[in-house]
Amino acid sequence: MNTTMTAKNTTPSEQKTKATNLPWLWLSFIIIFADQASKWLAVHMLTLYEPVKVLPFFNLTLAHNRGAAFSFLSSQNGWQQWVFGAIALIVCGMIVLWLYRLPRRNTRLAIGLTLILGGALGNLWDRLTLGYVVDFIQLHVGLLSWPVFNVADSSICIGAVLLMMDILRKARNYPKYQE
Repeated sequence: MNTTMTAKNTTPSEQKTKATNLPWLWLSFIIIFADQASKWLAVHMLTLYEPVKVLPFFNLTLAHNRGAAFSFLSSQNGWQQWVFGAIALIVCGMIVLWLYRLPRRNTRLAIGLTLILGGALGNLWDRLTLGYVVDFIQLHVGLLSWPVFNVADSSICIGAVLLMMDILRKARNYPKYQE
């Protein structure tokens, strides 16, 4: 057995030059910038909780979300901000590690992960600096309304869809178990 080979059958010099998906991090920075810029505009142009009708199904409504998705735990006394912040930091660290280890050819998964990362960091910034997340996009049909959200939330959702597509693609190509 060759002692210069690692468990993955690559030499140490090949491992150092391994192509990673870390260059996709630029997409996370674009999402963070777009999210923070749109939130800045919303804060400076809208009045809190007063909808501005844009289209029959779309309003701009400035809202402060102290909870998680769909204002989960928003009525608590503030501890949730630190729990959600810690969870976001851990998840972001795991995503960066995943991107580093992910084979370069898996572009869809890399894009999905960087969209989730950018969205998570955009909302984390709000949570740490303001104590709440700024939301302003409201979709509705008649009296039915989707909870108010932001660019970061949209990025996270699109990234999650890309992850699910990748999982389903791999599941479809996985050999069936036969007895």
